[in-house]
Amino acid sequence: MANPFVSVINLGCRVNRVESDRMERELARAGLALVDPDDAELIVINTCAVTGEAEAKTRKAVRHALGRARHPFVLATGCAAALHPESLCEISDRVLVEPSKVDVARRALQALGYEARSTQRASALDAPVGEQPLRRARAGVKIQDGCNNRCTYCIVWKARGPERSVPVAAVLDEVRAVCAEGLPEVVLTGVNLGAYDGADERDAHVEIDELIERILRDTPIPQVRLSSIEPMDVTDRLIERVAASDGRVAPFFHLPVQSGCTRTLERMGRPYTAEEFEALCGRIRAALPSASLSCDLIVGFPGETDEDFEASLALCERVGFSRMHVFRYSARPGTPAAAMPDQVPPEVMAERSHRARELAARLARADAARRRGTRERAVIEEGARGTLASFHRVEVDGLEEAGVSAPALVEVAIMEVSASGLVRARLVPDATVPFSCKGA
Repeated sequence: MANPFVSVINLGCRVNRVESDRMERELARAGLALVDPDDAELIVINTCAVTGEAEAKTRKAVRHALGRARHPFVLATGCAAALHPESLCEISDRVLVEPSKVDVARRALQALGYEARSTQRASALDAPVGEQPLRRARAGVKIQDGCNNRCTYCIVWKARGPERSVPVAAVLDEVRAVCAEGLPEVVLTGVNLGAYDGADERDAHVEIDELIERILRDTPIPQVRLSSIEPMDVTDRLIERVAASDGRVAPFFHLPVQSGCTRTLERMGRPYTAEEFEALCGRIRAALPSASLSCDLIVGFPGETDEDFEASLALCERVGFSRMHVFRYSARPGTPAAAMPDQVPPEVMAERSHRARELAARLARADAARRRGTRERAVIEEGARGTLASFHRVEVDGLEEAGVSAPALVEVAIMEVSASGLVRARLVPDATVPFSCKGA
């Protein structure tokens, strides 16, 4: 009997991307064939609910999937499926909802009328990554899920549940599996990454800085990167660990500031002031002069005045972010912010978003330009293109002549930056990055 054809579509955050990769592995283990969406009998959609726009994109993706060539079943999972399953089921009788990502493979087989070839169930936190398809030069390793914060605008904690962490041994096994595939970088991900509190072999609790030390000591992974981490969780110990890693931890911090105005941060329920955030950025720059800082920024939060918005822009300018993810405030039913007075009109939010994105583009080019004449590590992902340790996109000359092909970690000399922000660099001859996963 032919294997049933399935496809996985990912929406949303980096954590979703890692979870979608895991779903693909579990579907393959269960005997299903992974194909393009047009060929699929069933399409899994890992949904997002972080904003109203994200939920609208989820419904659009479901309707689009239903219209694919083979009129497939659509199996929705993820945050939108956990929060509002009924709104997805109402779209069509071919839509199924499975809030538990652990049970996606079982539910898919059930929908298609097949029995799993393997009945072994893997924890959504503990499943290994050794069978991950080699589609990228880096692999996400999920070390944490859930969030205990209660930011007034956020609905994700309701979908994700309370914080929990992957045990240290399981994280190390995942990183070693990535190494065995020859990938040069792992990206540590979590819904609230800095809240990592995993147990080690002695059942002692290990925080994020200690986990990084264990990864560097006990695995040969060439480069570790942190995904988004909350400002209040960036300790001096963590900064020191990154600075002492001799480049094995990418000098890159994505810090969701959300606002550069203390008054707005208070209404958001964020446990720091704008001044404290800026001081944190200063400590990172002092310890890591080459560090790249990026952020999330919400514009148009209820009660945000023109002066508050200008304070946000001014803080971003002073910090000099290399990348800014700008979001218009989205009222999520059931959150305190949705019931706040002084909701900002859509046209004002649109204008503020436009200005913030213009600033983001200018700051990104400026941060890339300041790197001219310096050396930096780069992960080569496809052809001559890749990503610098600072997370700027780069095109590298000299790879083919040196016999270097993706995936690879190399040292490059930065030459110039295009108007679009793409960095041009050349391979540094005879500069060997002193780590290798080959044969790990």
